[in-house]
Formats: sequence, structure tokens, C-alpha cells
Amino acid sequence: MSPELDPSTVVVHAGRPARVPDAPLGESPVFSSTYIAGGDRGYGRFDNDAWAALETTLGQLEGGRGLTFASGMAAAAAVMDLVPVGGRVVAPAHAYSGVLALLDQQAATGRLKVDRVNIADSEAVAAAVAGADMLWIESPTNPAMEVADLPAICAAGRAAGATTVVDNTFATPLLQQPLGLGADIVMHSATKFIAGHSDVLLGAVITADDSLWTALELRRRSLGAIPGPMEAWLALRGLRTLALRLDRAQSNAAYLAAKLLDHPRISRVRYPGLPGDPGHARAAAQMSGFGAILSIELGGDAERAQRTCENTALWVHATSLGGVESMLERRRRWAIEVPTIPDDLIRLSVGIEHPDDLWNDLAGALEA
Repeated sequence: MSPELDPSTVVVHAGRPARVPDAPLGESPVFSSTYIAGGDRGYGRFDNDAWAALETTLGQLEGGRGLTFASGMAAAAAVMDLVPVGGRVVAPAHAYSGVLALLDQQAATGRLKVDRVNIADSEAVAAAVAGADMLWIESPTNPAMEVADLPAICAAGRAAGATTVVDNTFATPLLQQPLGLGADIVMHSATKFIAGHSDVLLGAVITADDSLWTALELRRRSLGAIPGPMEAWLALRGLRTLALRLDRAQSNAAYLAAKLLDHPRISRVRYPGLPGDPGHARAAAQMSGFGAILSIELGGDAERAQRTCENTALWVHATSLGGVESMLERRRRWAIEVPTIPDDLIRLSVGIEHPDDLWNDLAGALEA
């Protein structure tokens, strides 16, 4: 599609079938494991119309070629598999706990070495990445909401010869395009904002490097970490409304973050959209919006934080994010969460409900 189009337009129109008479407006899921011989498709584990449409759309949004996987973790595992045996990965001290746990498992078996670093400290990242095979980045981080200087640390990774990967799940392709900021690979848990309705497990990887794309496609094909056609179709249908959903959710998040700053039970609000947030200037420079995720701390009172999560009526106490409904969770309830995440921290995934209803429900739970 034309590079002059706004991403909010691309997200609606990319990946559509050719406009010929009687053609469908959108791609349909094809439920077949087997294809007649003689063409390029070959077998159902290799390709599918619904995957292709979603991958085309994500690729155009991120500025590369897309691949979809059975889940975000399947996508992450395929990317990690690019690291040679005994190689070294530099990863954030705070990031999605499933990814960090997988890195730790691989380090425990000797498959690779892992060094953790404060991803918001560009000098520390540049020092750590020397001699590394891969630099793994999240920005903003989950759930600490730290913001990395992507141009600076991607350049450091490239200078060191490391493959630079950015998990762009929180920002989405509408707010941040890491390939344009120097990354080699972008990945998403498409389960979250991309699909957007809490009904799909899906992962995605996008790269502008043909050799990396080929290597990742081979891993998907060989390991069988493929999405179902229905899941890919549902994710694509959800993606079509991402601009509208994200606009409302961001607006709600900014409204709630400002009100939470003044709440007597809250000791800290982590949201890069707040002018006083440590990551505000960086986020403003490299993102076109501040997203719909924020975290709050309740003055060290983990018990009150847990009760808050359990006493909302509208907010859903759940371990996901990016859906149309607002969700919250005390992340340290999970044993694999990084121990440096405060025990009283609650991650809020803000949805598209009326902001006053969300505020009244959350404020009531904080006081209950």
C-alpha cells in the first residue's frame, strides 16, 4: 500500500483480496490440511490464506515481512532459537515473565547464556551487548513500564553484531515501529491488542531482513508452531478496529493515570504519558502515543493490592491485557514474576468502557 497512508488506514485495508468482480471483501479462513499438488502452497503446515492476509497487514504496519505463530511464546521461542548453542542474550531485568522464564530455562540447560540489564539505562545496555549474539528489548516493559531509548540501544546492538529484537506488544504497530528505529526483528503477542477481544492465542514476528525471515519460517515449519486458520482470521478481524480501540483505551488510560496520581492509597503511578514519568520524554520522541497499560503501587501493602483486584465489578481480575474490557492483576501473585517487581504493584490494562465507570469501580475497590 502507499507509504503515504496513515497507519489507521493501512490497518483497515492491508491484506485484502484483489478487487475483482464477485471477490469477497475480506479473506476467509481455509480449513484444509491438504492441497492439490502442483502449486506453491504444498501442505497445511506451510501456509494458509488467513495467515497470509494477517502477515501482510502486520508487515505493512511494521515495515517488514510478517510470520504468525501459535502464541506469543511460540514466536519468542522461535526467535530465541536463532541464537547459536552457547551464545549470549542480553535481556531486560524486567519484561514479560514468560519470556524471562524461558530464557532462564535455556540458560539452566546450557543452551545459552543470559545477562539481565536495566533496559532504560542505555550505557549499561551498550556495555552489556558487547560480544552478545542477541539483544532482547521490551519497551515499555511489562509490568514496570520502563521505556528504552530504542534508536540508541538498537544502534549499540547492531554495532556489536547482535540480532536486536523488540517486543512491541504494549505499543502496537500503531504507536511504535521498531524496525524503523533500528531493530532487526519485532515480535508481538497478537493475543493482546492486535486480536483485541480476549478470544485468541496468537504470536507474530516481523523483520525486514529476508535471511532472518527465512530462518524463522523454517523454524515455524519444522517445529509446527503454527496458528489455526480460525485464530488467524479472528486476529485479522480484530486488527481492523485497532486504531479505534487503541484511541479510546489510551484516552481512558491517561484519564485514569492523572486521577490515580492524587489518590491517597496510591504511592506510585507508572505510565509514560505522565509528564513526571521517567520514560515520558523518550516515549514522546519515539512513540505516537503512550499506550493503554499502566501500573500502580499501593505503598507496600500487597494484601490491599490483592483485595483491590478481587473487589472490582467492572475491571476483570485476569492475567491478560489488550482486550476491549479493562483488566487488572497483582503481578507478583505469579511465582515466575521477577522478584524486583514490587509486591504491591497492580498492572492495569485499560479498555474501552466509559472512563467514569472505570474510575468509580477502581476507586471503590481501593477503598473497600
